[in-house]
Amino acid sequence: MKDSLNIAIVGATGYIGMQLTTLLLNHPKVIITYLCATKSIGKKIKLFGKHSTKKLPLITNLKDIDFKKIDIIFSALPNGEAQNLAKIIPNNIKLIDLSADFRLKSSKEYKKWYGLNHKGKKLINKSIYSLTEFSRNKLKNYNIISCPGCYPTSIQIPLIPLLMKKLIKTQNIVIDSKSGYSGAGKNINKKFKHKNLYNSVTAYGVGKHRHMSEIDQELSIVSKNKIAVRFTPHLIPMFRGILSTIYVETKNEISAKNIYDILKKFHKKNMFVKFKKFNSDLGTGDVMNTNNCELSICKDRSKNKIIIISAIDNLIKGGSGQAIQNMNVAFNFDESLGLR
Repeated sequence: MKDSLNIAIVGATGYIGMQLTTLLLNHPKVIITYLCATKSIGKKIKLFGKHSTKKLPLITNLKDIDFKKIDIIFSALPNGEAQNLAKIIPNNIKLIDLSADFRLKSSKEYKKWYGLNHKGKKLINKSIYSLTEFSRNKLKNYNIISCPGCYPTSIQIPLIPLLMKKLIKTQNIVIDSKSGYSGAGKNINKKFKHKNLYNSVTAYGVGKHRHMSEIDQELSIVSKNKIAVRFTPHLIPMFRGILSTIYVETKNEISAKNIYDILKKFHKKNMFVKFKKFNSDLGTGDVMNTNNCELSICKDRSKNKIIIISAIDNLIKGGSGQAIQNMNVAFNFDESLGLR
């Protein structure tokens, strides 16, 4: 195994790319060799918060990458672009993709939800969808690693263990999620043209948000039943963070406290999954600028129903941090490198 890895970050000037660069600057096992974008060519990249004094390459174009010089490409490109990239990179380079291009196992579903023809259909089966907490034993076998979306990350971490153990009913799973506006990317004003965007709360993608396909797919696989969640995301006037409130019904009169104990035991070895005390309030404040997912399990006044609250930083655990976590596991590094 190499002492260090040479990496390229493609799509480096978006929020996820900027956050990824900021984190990897402090990773002792990587050298940032290329920062690629379509704009700001020849300029320095902007970073979040405090960062190291290491020198960074100037922004360059993707076509200028010498593939012989790198071990990993992180792609933070828009949907549809990583498919093309995956077809041209050599087999010895790992592609860690933060878009939706390899999240869905069906190219038809991808076309249905994203409105794009998939240009790398044969590569879908050669990729792995990796929420690290559930896939770490498989990562080494794949050269294309697909990182989950931000909302699905916050939802799957608490729900997958409960579905694996058949502790909750698969019907009528209701999810209400709220995200800081960085989740909509730098072109937010083109996507949301109404006034007072930064001073109001907006429900969007109601009944048809793209992440529903990913959530349904992964929960259905683990439960071995077809699941169709009810999911509504909201944009709120803060920059980063996601809070998901999940309403489920337990089986066999299992109490909320039992669910809390079971989840806490399941995630005992997952260093980035944290728990509030049983039946506690939870906000995004404690997870800002971390790779943590914090959970609170609460009683509902209705029998057999519980409320799960999940908080993450959408740019880190919901994006760049999870990508680094996947890399660390794939290359036998300490899972926390670059993420503490």
